[in-house]
Amino acid sequence: MDRHPTIFNNGINDPSLDIDMMPSSETATINTTGQEKEKMEEVSVNRVKDEEAAQTASTPPLPLTFPEGGFDAWKTVFGAWLIQYTCFGYINTFGTFEDYYVRQYLTNYTPSDIGWIGGIQIFLTFSTGAFSGVLLDKGYFTYLLAATLILNSLGLFMLSITHENSYYQVFLSHGVTLGLATGLTWVPSLGIAGHYFQRRRALAVGIVASGAALGAVINPIMLNRFFTGSVGFHNGVRISAGINTFLLIIALLITRTRLPPKGLQRFPIGQWFKEPPYVCLLISVVFLLFGLFYPVFNVQLNAITHGVDRNVALYTTSILNAASLFGRITPGFLVPITGTLNIGVFFMTCTGALVFCLLAVKDAAGTIVFSIFYGFFSGAAITMAPASVALLAKSPAEIGTRMGIFFGIGGLIGLFATPISGALLTNTYIWVRPDVFAGVTLLAGAASYTMARYFYGRGKVSYRL
Repeated sequence: MDRHPTIFNNGINDPSLDIDMMPSSETATINTTGQEKEKMEEVSVNRVKDEEAAQTASTPPLPLTFPEGGFDAWKTVFGAWLIQYTCFGYINTFGTFEDYYVRQYLTNYTPSDIGWIGGIQIFLTFSTGAFSGVLLDKGYFTYLLAATLILNSLGLFMLSITHENSYYQVFLSHGVTLGLATGLTWVPSLGIAGHYFQRRRALAVGIVASGAALGAVINPIMLNRFFTGSVGFHNGVRISAGINTFLLIIALLITRTRLPPKGLQRFPIGQWFKEPPYVCLLISVVFLLFGLFYPVFNVQLNAITHGVDRNVALYTTSILNAASLFGRITPGFLVPITGTLNIGVFFMTCTGALVFCLLAVKDAAGTIVFSIFYGFFSGAAITMAPASVALLAKSPAEIGTRMGIFFGIGGLIGLFATPISGALLTNTYIWVRPDVFAGVTLLAGAASYTMARYFYGRGKVSYRL
């Protein structure tokens, strides 16, 4: 009897105490009490976790902020500019290649046949954006750029070893490989500016897009000198391949995304096709791609066949694209004043009207004036297309996917634009037919763009749309 009081008074905290020494009823009471305490503690912990989860779910995510500048932002803009310079700038140089192919390198084939090389480039450039824009949103930009680096270098080096009148070799290396290389990063390089800029996004996109214009200024001058001089076609293409490879390596090292990858986030893509402004913009870009590149690809050939001095004609593509450089940047300064869609309607309409002016161009002076004006307005028009899509996005995370779908559908239609123009032109160079076709399609695109502005502006007080 003396043992039990000793246990409960002095030995309850003694770890050496043997519980078997206690009576069974007292042992059961202690075990039950311990289990109840454990259950109460577990319930309490679960309640705290549930409260924390509910609080987290009810707390809205922090709004995204944009630096609107800074070293990282402008470094990325420069990297994206290099991508545009080497890739889309080379696509815009096709007019120089087309002139050389038609008159010297692929003389066994019609202008329509050669037009398919440019057409497949445009198709792959824009249609590949249907998934490359999604991959940008998921954080795979670096992998896309690495693939572009490999394919661009491969395509140009393979083009440099093709044989004269070997159409399939030129088609695969120049059309397919270079088109795919450009498509992997054309939309992402424009969309990545939206990771750092919101208020100044139109300006940033314009600066990035100006890289394509400058590339289309320098490359035609360089390549024309190579093709007609001692360097020749094959070595000239090899030199340009080395330059592009070097510049793309720099872009790979300095260009970085900023927004977090979206992973498995799903966008309501089906709902986008129920938005009248977005649908009208889709129709607009289809018509835009049908007509926009016809003068870009054919201005040099048009000048030569009309008897313009060769020393002047060889620079027409560069003059057009030099003016395009200013056209791509200018809207960025006008958008804060006029609005994105308003200024887009103006540039689209002027671009379509200018194509009809090409019918009256017969001499060197007229060719130069046309090249300057068309380059400026067409450069602005193509820049406003992605800026308009970004305007419709509900969040920055949607921009890449929206742009990918936008240009993917447009590129599918644009595949046929260059071959159709070549078929209308024929081997006898009947210029009036492709001129009218391009002008009408561009004006139709301007009309659809105007409808997009109308639908977007309904119910809004501000005129800056």
